[in-house]
Amino acid sequence: MHRPSPIENRIAAELAEARPELVDRYRAELPGARAAVLTRLWRALAHEPLPWVARRVRGAHSLALRLADGRALHGPHADPYTTDAYVTAVRLDGVPYDDPALLMTDLGWPHSAGFAAELGHSAASLALSRADREFPAKEWPDRDWEWEQRVVDGHPFHPNCRSRPGFSAAEQLAYGPEHRPVVRLETVPVAAGECLLTGDWPDELRDGERLLIPVHPWQTAHVLKGGTGGPWRDAHPLMSLRTLALPGGPHVKTALSARLTSSVRDISTYSIDAAMTLSSFATDLASRTDGLLHITRTLGAATAGSPDLAAVLRESPEACAAPGERVLPVAALATTALPESPSWLADFTRLALTVGLRLLELGVALEAHGQNLLVVLSGTGAPLRLVYRDLADIRLSPARLARHGIAAPDLTGRLVTDDETTLRRKLFGSLVAGALAGTAGSGPALATALEAAVRDLPTTPDLSVLLEGPVPAKALTLMRLSPEIPGDQWAALPNPLAEPR
Repeated sequence: MHRPSPIENRIAAELAEARPELVDRYRAELPGARAAVLTRLWRALAHEPLPWVARRVRGAHSLALRLADGRALHGPHADPYTTDAYVTAVRLDGVPYDDPALLMTDLGWPHSAGFAAELGHSAASLALSRADREFPAKEWPDRDWEWEQRVVDGHPFHPNCRSRPGFSAAEQLAYGPEHRPVVRLETVPVAAGECLLTGDWPDELRDGERLLIPVHPWQTAHVLKGGTGGPWRDAHPLMSLRTLALPGGPHVKTALSARLTSSVRDISTYSIDAAMTLSSFATDLASRTDGLLHITRTLGAATAGSPDLAAVLRESPEACAAPGERVLPVAALATTALPESPSWLADFTRLALTVGLRLLELGVALEAHGQNLLVVLSGTGAPLRLVYRDLADIRLSPARLARHGIAAPDLTGRLVTDDETTLRRKLFGSLVAGALAGTAGSGPALATALEAAVRDLPTTPDLSVLLEGPVPAKALTLMRLSPEIPGDQWAALPNPLAEPR
Protein backbone atom coordinates (compact mmCIF):
# COMPACT_ATOMS: atom_id res chain seq x y z
CA MET A 1 0.00 0.00 0.00
CA HIS A 2 1.24 3.50 -0.87
CA ARG A 3 2.36 5.60 2.07
CA PRO A 4 1.41 9.28 1.66
CA SER A 5 4.41 11.44 0.87
CA PRO A 6 5.38 14.48 2.98
CA ILE A 7 3.93 16.88 0.40
CA GLU A 8 0.66 14.91 0.28
CA ASN A 9 0.43 15.00 4.06
CA ARG A 10 1.31 18.69 4.15
CA ILE A 11 -1.45 19.57 1.69
CA ALA A 12 -3.90 17.43 3.71
CA ALA A 13 -2.97 19.25 6.93
CA GLU A 14 -3.30 22.66 5.31
CA LEU A 15 -6.60 21.60 3.76
CA ALA A 16 -7.88 20.58 7.18
CA GLU A 17 -7.44 24.21 8.20
CA ALA A 18 -8.69 25.86 5.01
CA ARG A 19 -11.43 23.51 3.74
CA PRO A 20 -11.87 20.55 6.11
CA GLU A 21 -14.82 19.20 4.12
CA LEU A 22 -12.43 18.46 1.23
CA VAL A 23 -9.88 16.37 3.12
CA ASP A 24 -11.50 12.95 2.60
CA ARG A 25 -12.19 13.68 -1.05
CA TYR A 26 -8.61 14.88 -1.51
CA ARG A 27 -7.18 11.65 -0.06
CA ALA A 28 -9.53 9.61 -2.27
CA GLU A 29 -8.24 11.45 -5.35
CA LEU A 30 -4.54 10.85 -4.61
CA PRO A 31 -4.17 7.43 -6.32
CA GLY A 32 -5.73 8.68 -9.53
CA ALA A 33 -3.63 11.84 -9.44
CA ARG A 34 -0.44 9.82 -8.99
CA ALA A 35 -1.45 7.63 -11.95
CA ALA A 36 -2.11 10.71 -14.10
CA VAL A 37 1.35 12.12 -13.34
CA LEU A 38 3.01 8.71 -13.70
CA THR A 39 1.35 8.26 -17.11
CA ARG A 40 2.82 11.58 -18.28
CA LEU A 41 6.23 10.63 -16.88
CA TRP A 42 6.14 7.21 -18.54
CA ARG A 43 5.38 8.91 -21.88
CA ALA A 44 8.54 10.97 -21.42
CA LEU A 45 10.67 7.98 -20.42
CA ALA A 46 9.38 6.05 -23.43
CA HIS A 47 9.81 8.75 -26.08
CA GLU A 48 12.22 11.51 -25.06
CA PRO A 49 15.95 11.34 -25.96
CA LEU A 50 17.07 10.80 -22.39
CA PRO A 51 20.80 9.99 -22.20
CA TRP A 52 20.18 7.68 -19.22
CA VAL A 53 18.00 5.35 -21.33
CA ALA A 54 20.23 3.12 -23.48
CA ARG A 55 17.59 1.11 -25.34
CA ARG A 56 13.84 0.63 -25.63
CA VAL A 57 12.45 -2.83 -26.35
CA ARG A 58 8.81 -3.27 -27.35
CA GLY A 59 7.36 -6.61 -26.38
CA ALA A 60 4.01 -8.09 -27.27
CA HIS A 61 2.29 -6.57 -24.26
CA SER A 62 4.77 -4.19 -22.63
CA LEU A 63 7.71 -1.85 -23.05
CA ALA A 64 11.15 -2.38 -21.49
CA LEU A 65 13.67 0.40 -21.00
CA ARG A 66 17.28 -0.71 -20.62
CA LEU A 67 19.03 1.97 -18.60
CA ALA A 68 22.62 3.03 -19.14
CA ASP A 69 23.57 1.86 -15.65
CA GLY A 70 22.34 -1.69 -16.32
CA ARG A 71 18.96 -1.47 -14.62
CA ALA A 72 15.65 -2.05 -16.40
CA LEU A 73 12.26 -0.34 -16.31
CA HIS A 74 9.11 -2.16 -17.41
CA GLY A 75 5.68 -0.72 -18.11
CA PRO A 76 2.86 -0.74 -20.65
CA HIS A 77 3.17 0.38 -24.26
CA ALA A 78 3.19 4.20 -24.35
CA ASP A 79 0.91 6.00 -26.79
CA PRO A 80 2.50 9.48 -26.86
CA TYR A 81 -0.84 11.08 -27.72
CA THR A 82 -3.12 9.51 -25.12
CA THR A 83 -4.67 11.60 -22.37
CA ASP A 84 -5.96 8.67 -20.30
CA ALA A 85 -4.20 7.87 -17.02
CA TYR A 86 -3.49 4.23 -17.88
CA VAL A 87 -0.18 3.73 -16.01
CA THR A 88 -0.85 2.78 -12.41
CA ALA A 89 2.62 1.31 -11.78
CA VAL A 90 5.95 0.57 -13.47
CA ARG A 91 8.70 -1.80 -12.33
CA LEU A 92 12.31 -0.81 -11.76
CA ASP A 93 14.38 -4.00 -11.60
CA GLY A 94 11.21 -5.84 -10.64
CA VAL A 95 10.18 -3.44 -7.86
CA PRO A 96 6.77 -1.80 -8.54
CA TYR A 97 6.42 1.99 -8.27
CA ASP A 98 3.08 3.76 -8.27
CA ASP A 99 4.52 7.08 -7.07
CA PRO A 100 6.24 9.13 -9.84
CA ALA A 101 8.19 11.19 -7.31
CA LEU A 102 9.61 8.10 -5.60
CA LEU A 103 10.45 6.55 -8.98
CA MET A 104 12.37 9.65 -10.07
CA THR A 105 14.19 9.78 -6.73
CA ASP A 106 15.32 6.17 -7.02
CA LEU A 107 16.38 6.57 -10.65
CA GLY A 108 19.00 8.94 -9.26
CA TRP A 109 19.69 10.84 -12.46
CA PRO A 110 21.22 14.34 -12.45
CA HIS A 111 18.77 16.89 -11.02
CA SER A 112 16.29 14.09 -10.30
CA ALA A 113 15.84 15.16 -6.66
CA GLY A 114 14.50 18.58 -7.62
CA PHE A 115 12.35 17.13 -10.39
CA ALA A 116 11.02 14.47 -8.01
CA ALA A 117 9.89 17.21 -5.62
CA GLU A 118 8.05 18.88 -8.48
CA LEU A 119 6.38 15.59 -9.41
CA GLY A 120 5.22 15.21 -5.82
CA HIS A 121 3.75 18.71 -5.91
CA SER A 122 2.10 17.91 -9.24
CA ALA A 123 0.30 14.81 -7.92
CA ALA A 124 -0.77 16.44 -4.65
CA SER A 125 -2.01 19.61 -6.36
CA LEU A 126 -3.82 17.57 -8.99
CA ALA A 127 -5.61 15.59 -6.28
CA LEU A 128 -6.62 18.88 -4.65
CA SER A 129 -7.89 20.23 -7.98
CA ARG A 130 -9.94 17.11 -8.60
CA ALA A 131 -11.32 17.10 -5.06
CA ASP A 132 -12.77 20.58 -5.57
CA ARG A 133 -14.10 20.13 -9.10
CA GLU A 134 -17.64 21.27 -9.80
CA PHE A 135 -20.33 18.63 -10.45
CA PRO A 136 -22.22 18.73 -12.67
CA ALA A 137 -20.59 21.22 -15.01
CA LYS A 138 -22.90 23.43 -17.04
CA GLU A 139 -23.13 22.41 -20.67
CA TRP A 140 -22.32 25.86 -22.08
CA PRO A 141 -20.75 28.39 -19.72
CA ASP A 142 -21.71 32.01 -20.17
CA ARG A 143 -18.34 33.69 -19.55
CA ASP A 144 -14.85 33.10 -20.87
CA TRP A 145 -13.31 32.37 -17.49
CA GLU A 146 -15.89 29.64 -16.81
CA TRP A 147 -14.53 27.63 -19.75
CA GLU A 148 -11.02 27.94 -18.33
CA GLN A 149 -12.14 26.71 -14.91
CA ARG A 150 -13.10 23.37 -16.48
CA VAL A 151 -9.48 22.44 -17.19
CA VAL A 152 -8.88 20.71 -13.87
CA ASP A 153 -5.93 18.48 -14.81
CA GLY A 154 -3.70 21.13 -16.38
CA HIS A 155 -1.24 20.28 -19.17
CA PRO A 156 -2.30 17.02 -20.86
CA PHE A 157 1.25 15.71 -21.38
CA HIS A 158 3.59 17.45 -18.89
CA PRO A 159 4.45 15.44 -15.73
CA ASN A 160 4.41 18.76 -13.89
CA CYS A 161 0.84 19.33 -15.06
CA ARG A 162 -0.22 20.78 -11.70
CA SER A 163 3.10 21.50 -10.00
CA ARG A 164 2.79 24.62 -7.86
CA PRO A 165 5.74 24.71 -5.44
CA GLY A 166 5.51 27.70 -3.17
CA PHE A 167 1.71 27.62 -3.04
CA SER A 168 -0.01 26.42 0.09
CA ALA A 169 -3.31 24.58 -0.13
CA ALA A 170 -5.10 27.78 0.87
CA GLU A 171 -3.30 29.73 -1.87
CA GLN A 172 -4.17 27.14 -4.48
CA LEU A 173 -7.80 27.36 -3.47
CA ALA A 174 -7.61 31.16 -3.55
CA TYR A 175 -5.83 31.53 -6.90
CA GLY A 176 -6.19 28.36 -9.01
CA PRO A 177 -8.79 28.80 -11.78
CA GLU A 178 -10.14 25.26 -11.29
CA HIS A 179 -11.21 26.31 -7.79
CA ARG A 180 -13.36 29.12 -9.25
CA PRO A 181 -12.12 31.95 -7.00
CA VAL A 182 -12.46 35.69 -7.40
CA VAL A 183 -9.03 37.29 -6.99
CA ARG A 184 -8.55 40.88 -5.82
CA LEU A 185 -5.75 42.31 -7.96
CA GLU A 186 -3.53 44.94 -6.42
CA THR A 187 -1.44 47.77 -7.85
CA VAL A 188 2.04 49.11 -7.16
CA PRO A 189 2.66 52.80 -7.99
CA VAL A 190 5.87 53.53 -9.86
CA ALA A 191 7.13 56.84 -11.23
CA ALA A 192 6.31 56.95 -14.93
CA GLY A 193 9.86 57.96 -15.74
CA GLU A 194 11.12 54.71 -14.23
CA CYS A 195 8.81 52.54 -16.35
CA LEU A 196 8.90 51.17 -19.86
CA LEU A 197 5.38 51.67 -21.27
CA THR A 198 4.11 50.60 -24.69
CA GLY A 199 0.59 51.11 -25.99
CA ASP A 200 -2.16 52.78 -23.99
CA TRP A 201 -2.37 52.76 -20.21
CA PRO A 202 -5.85 53.44 -18.83
CA ASP A 203 -6.61 56.41 -16.59
CA GLU A 204 -7.65 54.12 -13.74
CA LEU A 205 -4.05 52.82 -13.69
CA ARG A 206 -2.52 56.28 -13.42
CA ASP A 207 -1.98 58.42 -10.36
CA GLY A 208 -0.57 61.75 -11.41
CA GLU A 209 3.00 61.17 -12.54
CA ARG A 210 2.90 57.55 -11.46
CA LEU A 211 1.79 54.41 -13.26
CA LEU A 212 -0.09 51.82 -11.27
CA ILE A 213 1.19 48.34 -12.20
CA PRO A 214 -1.36 45.53 -11.59
CA VAL A 215 0.11 42.76 -9.46
CA HIS A 216 -1.08 39.35 -8.37
CA PRO A 217 -1.61 39.04 -4.58
CA TRP A 218 0.67 35.98 -4.45
CA GLN A 219 3.43 38.10 -5.99
CA THR A 220 2.80 40.86 -3.47
CA ALA A 221 3.06 38.45 -0.55
CA HIS A 222 6.00 36.29 -1.65
CA VAL A 223 8.15 38.37 -4.01
CA LEU A 224 7.38 42.04 -3.45
CA LYS A 225 6.98 41.31 0.27
CA GLY A 226 3.94 43.49 0.67
CA GLY A 227 5.56 46.46 -1.08
CA THR A 228 3.30 49.47 -1.44
CA GLY A 229 0.49 47.69 -3.25
CA GLY A 230 -3.15 48.58 -2.73
CA PRO A 231 -6.35 46.81 -3.81
CA TRP A 232 -7.57 47.44 -7.34
CA ARG A 233 -10.26 45.25 -8.94
CA ASP A 234 -11.75 41.76 -8.66
CA ALA A 235 -10.82 39.36 -11.47
CA HIS A 236 -11.16 35.71 -12.48
CA PRO A 237 -7.99 33.62 -13.01
CA LEU A 238 -7.54 31.90 -16.35
CA MET A 239 -5.68 28.69 -17.18
CA SER A 240 -2.24 30.23 -16.84
CA LEU A 241 -3.14 31.33 -13.27
CA ARG A 242 -1.22 34.60 -13.64
CA THR A 243 -3.57 35.97 -16.35
CA LEU A 244 -6.97 37.09 -15.11
CA ALA A 245 -10.19 38.32 -16.72
CA LEU A 246 -11.73 41.56 -15.55
CA PRO A 247 -15.52 41.33 -15.84
CA GLY A 248 -16.55 43.47 -18.78
CA GLY A 249 -12.96 44.42 -19.44
CA PRO A 250 -9.63 43.17 -20.71
CA HIS A 251 -7.46 40.30 -19.56
CA VAL A 252 -4.55 41.22 -17.31
CA LYS A 253 -1.31 39.26 -17.55
CA THR A 254 0.65 39.70 -14.33
CA ALA A 255 4.16 38.71 -13.30
CA LEU A 256 4.10 35.66 -11.06
CA SER A 257 7.63 34.66 -10.10
CA ALA A 258 6.83 31.03 -9.31
CA ARG A 259 7.71 27.89 -11.24
CA LEU A 260 4.50 26.49 -12.72
CA THR A 261 4.92 23.37 -14.90
CA SER A 262 8.34 24.24 -16.40
CA SER A 263 8.79 27.99 -16.28
CA VAL A 264 8.97 30.89 -13.89
CA ARG A 265 6.11 33.16 -14.91
CA ASP A 266 7.62 36.61 -14.82
CA ILE A 267 7.40 39.12 -17.70
CA SER A 268 10.64 40.15 -19.39
CA THR A 269 11.48 43.67 -20.50
CA TYR A 270 11.98 42.19 -23.97
CA SER A 271 8.33 41.06 -24.03
CA ILE A 272 7.09 44.49 -22.91
CA ASP A 273 9.21 46.28 -25.49
CA ALA A 274 7.99 44.01 -28.32
CA ALA A 275 4.35 43.78 -27.23
CA MET A 276 2.71 46.50 -29.35
CA THR A 277 4.87 45.88 -32.41
CA LEU A 278 3.98 42.20 -32.32
CA SER A 279 0.30 42.90 -31.73
CA SER A 280 0.00 45.29 -34.68
CA PHE A 281 1.96 43.01 -36.99
CA ALA A 282 0.08 39.83 -36.05
CA THR A 283 -3.31 41.54 -36.34
CA ASP A 284 -2.47 42.63 -39.88
CA LEU A 285 -1.17 39.19 -40.80
CA ALA A 286 -4.32 37.49 -39.49
CA SER A 287 -6.29 39.40 -42.12
CA ARG A 288 -4.70 37.09 -44.70
CA THR A 289 -6.54 34.04 -43.32
CA ASP A 290 -9.94 34.86 -44.87
CA GLY A 291 -11.46 35.58 -41.49
CA LEU A 292 -10.45 32.24 -39.95
CA LEU A 293 -8.13 33.76 -37.32
CA HIS A 294 -8.42 36.63 -34.89
CA ILE A 295 -5.52 37.86 -32.74
CA THR A 296 -6.43 39.27 -29.35
CA ARG A 297 -4.88 42.73 -29.42
CA THR A 298 -2.43 43.92 -26.80
CA LEU A 299 -3.80 47.16 -25.38
CA GLY A 300 -0.90 48.21 -23.23
CA ALA A 301 2.18 46.82 -21.51
CA ALA A 302 4.34 48.22 -18.74
CA THR A 303 7.30 47.21 -16.61
CA ALA A 304 9.01 48.92 -13.72
CA GLY A 305 12.37 47.67 -14.98
CA SER A 306 11.98 44.25 -13.37
CA PRO A 307 10.48 40.97 -14.62
CA ASP A 308 8.89 40.69 -11.16
CA LEU A 309 6.89 43.91 -11.59
CA ALA A 310 5.23 44.12 -15.01
CA ALA A 311 1.83 43.66 -16.60
CA VAL A 312 0.17 43.33 -20.00
CA LEU A 313 -3.42 44.36 -20.78
CA ARG A 314 -4.96 42.28 -23.57
CA GLU A 315 -8.27 42.22 -25.41
CA SER A 316 -10.70 39.56 -24.19
CA PRO A 317 -11.39 36.73 -26.66
CA GLU A 318 -15.09 37.26 -25.93
CA ALA A 319 -14.87 40.20 -28.33
CA CYS A 320 -14.36 37.67 -31.13
CA ALA A 321 -17.68 35.87 -30.68
CA ALA A 322 -20.95 36.96 -32.30
CA PRO A 323 -24.29 36.51 -30.50
CA GLY A 324 -25.03 32.82 -30.03
CA GLU A 325 -21.38 31.82 -30.44
CA ARG A 326 -18.93 30.71 -27.75
CA VAL A 327 -15.15 31.14 -27.67
CA LEU A 328 -13.13 28.77 -25.51
CA PRO A 329 -9.54 27.59 -25.19
CA VAL A 330 -8.83 24.41 -27.10
CA ALA A 331 -7.72 22.77 -23.84
CA ALA A 332 -11.33 23.01 -22.64
CA LEU A 333 -12.70 21.03 -25.61
CA ALA A 334 -11.88 17.74 -23.89
CA THR A 335 -14.13 18.78 -20.98
CA THR A 336 -17.06 19.89 -23.12
CA ALA A 337 -20.09 18.10 -24.55
CA LEU A 338 -19.54 18.47 -28.29
CA PRO A 339 -21.64 17.24 -31.23
CA GLU A 340 -21.47 13.47 -31.57
CA SER A 341 -20.47 13.72 -35.20
CA PRO A 342 -17.62 11.56 -36.52
CA SER A 343 -16.51 14.50 -38.63
CA TRP A 344 -16.29 17.06 -35.81
CA LEU A 345 -12.68 16.34 -34.87
CA ALA A 346 -11.67 16.26 -38.52
CA ASP A 347 -13.39 19.61 -39.13
CA PHE A 348 -11.61 21.18 -36.18
CA THR A 349 -8.27 19.64 -37.20
CA ARG A 350 -8.72 20.95 -40.75
CA LEU A 351 -9.47 24.44 -39.45
CA ALA A 352 -6.46 24.46 -37.12
CA LEU A 353 -4.03 23.12 -39.72
CA THR A 354 -5.35 25.47 -42.41
CA VAL A 355 -4.65 28.49 -40.23
CA GLY A 356 -1.40 27.25 -38.72
CA LEU A 357 0.12 26.17 -42.03
CA ARG A 358 -1.01 29.35 -43.79
CA LEU A 359 0.73 31.55 -41.23
CA LEU A 360 3.80 29.31 -41.25
CA GLU A 361 4.00 29.63 -45.04
CA LEU A 362 3.79 33.42 -44.68
CA GLY A 363 6.53 33.43 -42.04
CA VAL A 364 4.96 33.18 -38.57
CA ALA A 365 5.05 30.07 -36.41
CA LEU A 366 2.42 30.19 -33.68
CA GLU A 367 2.89 28.42 -30.37
CA ALA A 368 -0.61 27.05 -30.78
CA HIS A 369 -1.01 24.85 -27.71
CA GLY A 370 -4.34 24.40 -25.96
CA GLN A 371 -3.92 27.46 -23.77
CA ASN A 372 -2.94 30.03 -26.40
CA LEU A 373 -5.26 28.71 -29.11
CA LEU A 374 -9.02 29.22 -28.79
CA VAL A 375 -11.87 28.16 -31.03
CA VAL A 376 -15.15 29.92 -31.80
CA LEU A 377 -18.06 27.48 -31.81
CA SER A 378 -21.47 28.03 -33.37
CA GLY A 379 -24.62 27.59 -31.32
CA THR A 380 -24.67 23.95 -32.46
CA GLY A 381 -21.00 23.37 -31.59
CA ALA A 382 -19.47 23.58 -35.06
CA PRO A 383 -15.91 24.99 -35.15
CA LEU A 384 -16.05 28.29 -37.05
CA ARG A 385 -12.89 30.34 -36.43
CA LEU A 386 -9.77 30.42 -34.29
CA VAL A 387 -8.51 33.00 -31.82
CA TYR A 388 -4.88 33.29 -30.75
CA ARG A 389 -3.67 35.06 -27.63
CA ASP A 390 -0.29 35.81 -26.07
CA LEU A 391 2.26 36.50 -28.79
CA ALA A 392 5.25 36.42 -26.44
CA ASP A 393 6.69 33.15 -27.78
CA ILE A 394 5.86 33.00 -31.49
CA ARG A 395 8.63 32.88 -34.10
CA LEU A 396 9.03 35.17 -37.13
CA SER A 397 10.96 34.38 -40.32
CA PRO A 398 12.12 37.50 -42.19
CA ALA A 399 13.06 35.37 -45.23
CA ARG A 400 9.61 33.79 -45.51
CA LEU A 401 7.90 37.12 -44.94
CA ALA A 402 10.01 38.72 -47.67
CA ARG A 403 9.05 35.98 -50.15
CA HIS A 404 5.44 37.09 -49.73
CA GLY A 405 6.22 40.79 -49.91
CA ILE A 406 5.56 41.34 -46.21
CA ALA A 407 7.80 43.69 -44.28
CA ALA A 408 9.19 42.08 -41.16
CA PRO A 409 8.50 43.96 -37.93
CA ASP A 410 11.34 45.89 -36.35
CA LEU A 411 12.29 43.16 -33.88
CA THR A 412 15.43 41.25 -32.96
CA GLY A 413 16.27 38.53 -30.46
CA ARG A 414 14.72 35.14 -29.78
CA LEU A 415 11.49 35.79 -31.71
CA VAL A 416 13.31 36.09 -35.03
CA THR A 417 14.68 33.08 -36.96
CA ASP A 418 14.85 31.70 -40.47
CA ASP A 419 15.75 28.20 -39.31
CA GLU A 420 13.22 25.85 -40.92
CA THR A 421 13.45 23.21 -38.21
CA THR A 422 12.90 25.75 -35.46
CA LEU A 423 9.84 27.21 -37.20
CA ARG A 424 8.26 23.82 -37.82
CA ARG A 425 8.98 22.57 -34.32
CA LYS A 426 7.32 25.66 -32.86
CA LEU A 427 4.06 25.08 -34.74
CA PHE A 428 3.87 21.28 -34.96
CA GLY A 429 5.11 20.71 -31.43
CA SER A 430 2.41 22.94 -29.99
CA LEU A 431 -0.45 22.33 -32.41
CA VAL A 432 -0.20 18.68 -33.46
CA ALA A 433 1.57 17.12 -30.45
CA GLY A 434 -0.24 19.52 -28.12
CA ALA A 435 -3.63 21.04 -28.97
CA LEU A 436 -4.83 18.48 -31.51
CA ALA A 437 -3.48 15.45 -29.62
CA GLY A 438 -5.00 16.70 -26.38
CA THR A 439 -8.37 17.11 -28.07
CA ALA A 440 -8.24 13.76 -29.87
CA GLY A 441 -7.14 11.91 -26.73
CA SER A 442 -5.23 9.09 -28.45
CA GLY A 443 -2.94 8.30 -31.36
CA PRO A 444 -5.59 6.42 -33.39
CA ALA A 445 -8.15 9.22 -32.97
CA LEU A 446 -5.56 11.82 -33.93
CA ALA A 447 -4.54 9.81 -36.97
CA THR A 448 -8.14 9.49 -38.18
CA ALA A 449 -8.69 13.24 -37.84
CA LEU A 450 -5.42 14.12 -39.57
CA GLU A 451 -6.10 11.69 -42.39
CA ALA A 452 -9.48 13.29 -43.11
CA ALA A 453 -8.25 16.85 -42.67
CA VAL A 454 -5.14 16.85 -44.85
CA ARG A 455 -7.04 15.74 -47.96
CA ASP A 456 -8.33 19.28 -48.35
CA LEU A 457 -5.10 21.11 -47.55
CA PRO A 458 -2.79 22.52 -50.24
CA THR A 459 0.48 20.63 -50.50
CA THR A 460 3.37 22.64 -49.13
CA PRO A 461 6.88 21.72 -48.00
CA ASP A 462 5.77 22.24 -44.39
CA LEU A 463 2.81 19.87 -44.76
CA SER A 464 5.02 17.27 -46.43
CA VAL A 465 7.41 17.35 -43.48
CA LEU A 466 4.48 16.93 -41.09
CA LEU A 467 3.06 13.96 -43.00
CA GLU A 468 6.29 12.13 -43.72
CA GLY A 469 8.44 12.56 -40.64
CA PRO A 470 8.19 12.17 -36.88
CA VAL A 471 6.18 14.74 -34.96
CA PRO A 472 8.26 17.13 -32.83
CA ALA A 473 7.32 17.67 -29.20
CA LYS A 474 9.13 19.49 -26.44
CA ALA A 475 11.16 17.06 -24.35
CA LEU A 476 9.67 18.45 -21.15
CA THR A 477 11.20 15.93 -18.77
CA LEU A 478 14.64 16.12 -20.38
CA MET A 479 14.48 19.91 -20.03
CA ARG A 480 13.73 19.64 -16.31
CA LEU A 481 16.59 17.15 -15.86
CA SER A 482 19.14 19.27 -17.75
CA PRO A 483 18.54 22.86 -16.62
CA GLU A 484 22.12 23.76 -17.52
CA ILE A 485 21.16 23.55 -21.23
CA PRO A 486 19.31 26.75 -22.23
CA GLY A 487 16.32 26.79 -24.55
CA ASP A 488 13.98 24.09 -25.75
CA GLN A 489 14.95 20.46 -26.25
CA TRP A 490 12.94 18.16 -28.48
CA ALA A 491 11.62 14.65 -28.85
CA ALA A 492 10.61 13.01 -32.12
CA LEU A 493 7.28 11.25 -31.63
CA PRO A 494 6.10 8.51 -33.98
CA ASN A 495 3.88 9.90 -36.70
CA PRO A 496 0.32 8.77 -35.91
CA LEU A 497 -0.41 8.39 -39.62
CA ALA A 498 2.31 5.75 -39.86
CA GLU A 499 1.22 3.75 -36.81
CA PRO A 500 -0.97 0.63 -37.26
CA ARG A 501 -4.58 1.17 -36.21
